[in-house]
Amino acid sequence: MEELEMVFEPLPSDALSRFLTDNVINANLVKTGISNWHPVGFFLKNARGEWLGGLTGHIWGGWLHVNFVWVAEDFRGQGHGSRLMDAAETFAAERGAFAATLETHSFQAPDFYAKRGYSLFGRLDDYPPGPHKAVSEQAARQGGRVDALPFHR
Repeated sequence: MEELEMVFEPLPSDALSRFLTDNVINANLVKTGISNWHPVGFFLKNARGEWLGGLTGHIWGGWLHVNFVWVAEDFRGQGHGSRLMDAAETFAAERGAFAATLETHSFQAPDFYAKRGYSLFGRLDDYPPGPHKAVSEQAARQGGRVDALPFHR
């Protein structure tokens, strides 16, 4: 058996991160036969070109998975988070998604997601110590029709 060196790389390059991501995605596609995978990325910037918010995730297996949503502190409460979520949910629905999932912490925006119809289905207490991490979903179970999606606008 060939000896492999383990390398600690806490801040991998974009190329190394992409190497890992691509291989996990390809393995998932091979194992499931589901090849319809789409990256999701919507961002907010002002007239000066400064980045002030964004959302990243992916669509696979009929699900939108939201990885990160962030809006600069001075711009929160003005509908920008909703704009980002609306864009991602619409993009997902147009590509056949019938549900969405995301994770948030109790000190982040669980009420924001609950108002959008996301329901809690998992909770990790003391992650980090004190608060909790919530795992939520928004799902339509009416045969996956786009017009049946709870987030379809």
